[in-house]
Amino acid sequence: MVFTVLPVYWMVTTAFDPRANSRGSSPLPSGFTLDHFRFVFDEGGFGPFLLNSLLIAIGTVLLAGLLALLAAVAVARFVFRFRTAVLVMVLIIQMVPLEALVIPLFVQMRNLEMLNSLLGLTIVYLAFSLPFAIWMLRGFVAAVPKEVEEAAYLDGCGWPRMFRSVLLPLVAPGLIATSVFSFIVAWNEFIFAFTFLQDESKFTAAVGLHRFFGQHTNDWGPVMAGSTLITLPVLVFFVLAQRKLSNGLAAGAVKG
Repeated sequence: MVFTVLPVYWMVTTAFDPRANSRGSSPLPSGFTLDHFRFVFDEGGFGPFLLNSLLIAIGTVLLAGLLALLAAVAVARFVFRFRTAVLVMVLIIQMVPLEALVIPLFVQMRNLEMLNSLLGLTIVYLAFSLPFAIWMLRGFVAAVPKEVEEAAYLDGCGWPRMFRSVLLPLVAPGLIATSVFSFIVAWNEFIFAFTFLQDESKFTAAVGLHRFFGQHTNDWGPVMAGSTLITLPVLVFFVLAQRKLSNGLAAGAVKG
């Protein structure tokens, strides 16, 4: 826990330290100031970067959740040719290092004329999120007894109504877990955003933070202030989602 909490403590206290650049190894800050945060927003223009990251993250979460859930239902409930091959391909894609995909995806986005585009970057993050999301949601869908779905059919539900009223509440904890993963992927990623985006107005927060690193020196106050701002949405999103994750998998089956 010390190794986990200490970097966070150092980041936050340095963000509020008026002498951040000369702090050294002192465990306590020399004072309290908001100047670094003002500099990040006023001089660094960090507000639009956070907004761009938020738009990309929300788009990735919504698309990944929808597509992964439909794909998980398909591979868990329906029998079709090459179903096992599809699952193996999804697993193999999950094992490929992201760095190995930079050049192929760059060429593909260039051919599709989607470089320097928030939509193009969202599609790339969607491709990274789907393999993990499909595998996780497949387990949740497979754990739901088929008898629950059949009971809904006997009560007169069609497949869309059964999916919306029966299956979706049961797999909601898995859907929330995959949403957390997709949000973190889209919010924190740097390499692809730095490679694909050239227009400063479209920079994400991770790329915008890179502007505070100089060639010979680093302005640690703004760096830590920007890092704190990037960390807060992830913590808030995780805390909100964690409350939903505490519900049991079959909670929806016993509620009226």
